[in-house]
Amino acid sequence: MEFLYNYGLFLAKTLTLVLAFGFLIFIIAVGTARQRHHGKNEGNIAVTRLNDEYDRIKEDLRHEILEEDILKAELKAEKQKDKEERKAKRKAVSSEEDARKRIYVLDFDGDTRASAVEELRHCVTGIIAVARPQQDEVLLKLESPGGMVHAYGLAASQLTRLRKAELRLTICVDLVAASGGYMMACVGDEIVAAPFAYVGSIGVLVQLPNVHRLLKDNKIDFEMITAGEYKRTLTTFGENTERDRHKVQEEVDEMHALFKAFIGQYRSGVDMANVATGEVWTGQQALERGLVDALGTSDEWITSRLEENDVFAVNWEYKKKLADRLSTLFEGSVSRAFEKGLGRWLHRADKERFFS
Repeated sequence: MEFLYNYGLFLAKTLTLVLAFGFLIFIIAVGTARQRHHGKNEGNIAVTRLNDEYDRIKEDLRHEILEEDILKAELKAEKQKDKEERKAKRKAVSSEEDARKRIYVLDFDGDTRASAVEELRHCVTGIIAVARPQQDEVLLKLESPGGMVHAYGLAASQLTRLRKAELRLTICVDLVAASGGYMMACVGDEIVAAPFAYVGSIGVLVQLPNVHRLLKDNKIDFEMITAGEYKRTLTTFGENTERDRHKVQEEVDEMHALFKAFIGQYRSGVDMANVATGEVWTGQQALERGLVDALGTSDEWITSRLEENDVFAVNWEYKKKLADRLSTLFEGSVSRAFEKGLGRWLHRADKERFFS
């Protein structure tokens, strides 16, 4: 009897492991498919009124730090003020509400492929459809170290759509807007950068490893057949020649010239000979060189405009299917398990290597 009990327990454990492993494989497959077809998923624009968000933060803090009688007095005064403002609006013309400026806040967190351009284009399209030309504004919170020229060229083109729609565009850089990131930033009517943000890197880079000598030493041939004189120049596996290098250098120089011309189109006062060197500067240094117009953070910019304007954060959100939600849930569970288990053990082991 004991044998059957142990055998059943063994089968249960084995079945549990098999099911868990199968579920893991399923989640990985779903996650891979989600990444591959992410751009094809349906989504929608999500809008948050930042005036209300900041009011909630202020109210929560006041309830914690103010005495009850002082808080009641302040709330009563604000209620009376709101009542008077609503009364004044009713007496005014019906279009006065529309006279209040709307500011739309976008986020762009760029990688080397500028993959966030898909979300950006949806948000830009939506804003142009409802915004009032020469009245409403757009703020883009931009963070990007740059990347592929054609990808960031498309991202910059999305921003030019806002300019063509006669909407004032402000770019805020809290951390970095370099290379392709600065290509996007220069489209703005105004660029605001944090004092220690990285700005610039107006240059073009091409780099790749070459293992031809390694293959040759090991008697491994690499064959490549092309049609067209310059179909392939520098390669990773073939033997590169001075002619190949010269051709690529020409292409890099041409792209750099286009980059400089694009920046000059929007920031004509910049001394291009001194700034288009590929160097990166802090926000303060960039201000001195005319690459940005003011120093500050996106938080300062937004909070200074909440009193007189309606400010909306606009984001594009993809609809998550059940499989996506399960995948996200599983990934979060694994991450938490690692942090509580192996991650904590490794951290403790690392600390024990050092003594004070």
